[in-house]
Amino acid sequence: MKKLLALLPLLSTASLFAQGTPQGGGSNWIQTLIFALVGIIFFYFILWRPEKRRRQALEKQRESMKHGDKVTAMGIVGTIDKIQDRTVILKMVDGSKIEVLKGAISEVMAAGEEPKEAK
Repeated sequence: MKKLLALLPLLSTASLFAQGTPQGGGSNWIQTLIFALVGIIFFYFILWRPEKRRRQALEKQRESMKHGDKVTAMGIVGTIDKIQDRTVILKMVDGSKIEVLKGAISEVMAAGEEPKEAK
């Protein structure tokens, strides 16, 4: 009896290793295609489309920068002193100047605008 109880777990997993074709095997590729399409649509509307809008808004902000605007670049806050082709020269509070890439700028505030509060 003990030997039979010891073999019981092996017998219950035997169906996992059985060779056979599932019923309705022709519709498996249709189900796979439907799930793939649902996944692609999900990623488009949830991830890709909002990210594209955010990138476009940030690019629009960077294009509208002008002398005297306050910007944040990688955590560094400064006032725009000079705009070049690919870089911007920022003036710091202590009067020093640094050069940063336009792509590093994450926020642009107009000269008289208040900073946005974190929610």
